[in-house]
Amino acid sequence: MQADRQKFNILIIGQNNRLQYEAVLFAASLRHSAPGYSGRLFVGVPQPGPRWSQDPSIRNEDVLKALKQLDAEILPFSSEVFGESYPYGNKIEALAALPEGEPFVFFDTDTLITGDLAAVPFDFDRPGASQKVEGTWPKPTLYGPGFDGIWRALYDRFGLDFQSSIDPTQPAEYWRRYLYFNAGYFFYKCPRQFGTRFLDYARTIRDEEIPALTGQNLDPWLDQAALPLVIHALGGGRDVLPADLLDGSVSCHYRLFPLLYARESDRVVEVLETVAAPNKVKKVLKNYDPLKRLVYQGKGTRIRAMFDRDNLPQREQAIRKVIKNKGLWLR
Repeated sequence: MQADRQKFNILIIGQNNRLQYEAVLFAASLRHSAPGYSGRLFVGVPQPGPRWSQDPSIRNEDVLKALKQLDAEILPFSSEVFGESYPYGNKIEALAALPEGEPFVFFDTDTLITGDLAAVPFDFDRPGASQKVEGTWPKPTLYGPGFDGIWRALYDRFGLDFQSSIDPTQPAEYWRRYLYFNAGYFFYKCPRQFGTRFLDYARTIRDEEIPALTGQNLDPWLDQAALPLVIHALGGGRDVLPADLLDGSVSCHYRLFPLLYARESDRVVEVLETVAAPNKVKKVLKNYDPLKRLVYQGKGTRIRAMFDRDNLPQREQAIRKVIKNKGLWLR
């Protein structure tokens, strides 16, 4: 079913740190770039509890006011499994608080909407996730199983068909042969169904001793280890969306503002600076130092001038080093 024929909710995460400012920017970019979007925008906010040493909720009144003006709804949720020990788990546990049975798209908060979401032909019966990904996990050890053995063990643990998840056009023991996603966005027809399975898989991978995972680092990769299993189990896969819409012309997962200025398109920079300009947004965002210096003091243009976006360094670390050497690495 086409996105312009079916309403869907959007979930991002906000809390009492940089995410609250990114949430305001996300909401502003959504209203600017997709004015016809008719679903609900939820900002999932973790609540105080035993899994947090300090109150993680958004308490900044200016931030809350700006989110309300941008028609974003605060969605409180409790951290029962992850919390401070693994904040990436927020995206998993917040799903239980979304309206049951209503299609949803989750976006990492460090994302800008840069085009019309109605152009994205979501089929919410077939879940998918971001394929803007590198081979970050697993990292086979010298004496342990390879990619095949590690992924097979996970599929077997949850009673899933491993063979049908493989891309046979890719060579054996090459990471792209195996289903793998970035958790920067994902979608499905029901957040409760998706979230229940996601939580079960992630908690099991974290807590059980699965021999094939010996020596594998699950922080911060736990969500990305579990996500392919969830999508495969629910009938989704690699190519459920056309390329270059999400993580392309319609959205940008920029991650950090210095990286945005270094490598993203002119369109992304234009959206960032346009949606950050109105006073009701500016009065909030100028309190966040990276935005204050890069956007409002114009230092982002200095970063932009350091790089040829048609010939960027292959390794992100090289980009970071150049920016750090100029004293402009702000996060």
